[in-house]
Formats: sequence, structure tokens, C-alpha cells
Amino acid sequence: MLYQIISFLLDVAVGLLGSACLLRLYMQYQRVPFANPVGRFVFALTDWLVLRLRRMVPAAGRWDLASLAGAFLLVLAQYIVLWLLGGSESGLVYLPVLAVFGLVRLLISGLTGLLIVYAVMSWVQPGAPLFHVIDRLCEPLLRAIRRIVPLVGGIDLSPLVLLVLLQVASMVWWSLQSALLH
Repeated sequence: MLYQIISFLLDVAVGLLGSACLLRLYMQYQRVPFANPVGRFVFALTDWLVLRLRRMVPAAGRWDLASLAGAFLLVLAQYIVLWLLGGSESGLVYLPVLAVFGLVRLLISGLTGLLIVYAVMSWVQPGAPLFHVIDRLCEPLLRAIRRIVPLVGGIDLSPLVLLVLLQVASMVWWSLQSALLH
């Protein structure tokens, strides 16, 4: 039971911090200004890690690789702690591979959460300043789907289609992870 509690707490902490690192990466790529509540929150959560990593990990064009490395290291640290608590003598070499799978799962979960917030805010408060930031993050993802899926009765179904695609991607990713590691 203690292992499950620690695993859950690590999932929450790494999920929050790792998602913030990935959001920082994506916000910088999309050139979304950080002078808003979301940007300040992301900076507050990630500066301690990303600023240190920037000394060793340079950016690649618009991609802030230090943010990506930070998210990866957080997930890797989570798996190392769980491996140490599990008392296993084997499997240490698989931890970086598991961390890559965990990072992609975190990315899919983060995009899913962002789209849910986008959909709810578009119905409830489309004029809110926070919505404009979230809209700038979701719009490039939804634009491609809007070219294929037309409005149905004046309703934009592109967020729903993207959520379904993300869930399918998550299932495929779990299946791929299981196949590679078993």
C-alpha cells in the first residue's frame, strides 16, 4: 500500500511539473507571450529546473530543448524512485525507455487536458483573457482538423475529433509499450 501511495504522489507531482515543462516548450514554440496567468504559472513551476538545464542544453531554433529535457528528467526520476522502492535487481536499463514512453503519455494527457479546458471555456467564457491564451495553443492543432471536418449544424466538432484521436494515440502507445517491454 505504501508503494501505491508513493506512486500516486509521484504521478501527481511529475504530472504537474512535467506537464508545465512541456507547456513551456509548446508556448515558446507557438510564441505565446508569458505575461498572462498561464505563463506566470508555468514559469513559477519550471524556472528552477529549466534555467539550470539551459546551461547544458541549448535551444534548437524555436524549440526550447531544456524544457523537454526537464520533463524527461522528471519522468526518469519518477521511474528510478519507483524502481528503487520496488527492490528489483533487474530492469535498470529499461528505465530510460520507460521514461520516453512516460513522456509521450504525459504529452498526450496534457494535450487532452488542454483541449477539454478549451472546449469548456469556449462554451462558458469565450471572451475571457485566459481563453485567448488557450485558444492560441489549441488553434494550430484544430486548424488541420477543421479543414477535413466541416461544421455540423453550426457546431465545431474539431475538438471532439482531436480528443478521439488523442485517445486512440494513447491506446496505440500503451500497446506499443507493452509489446516492446514484454
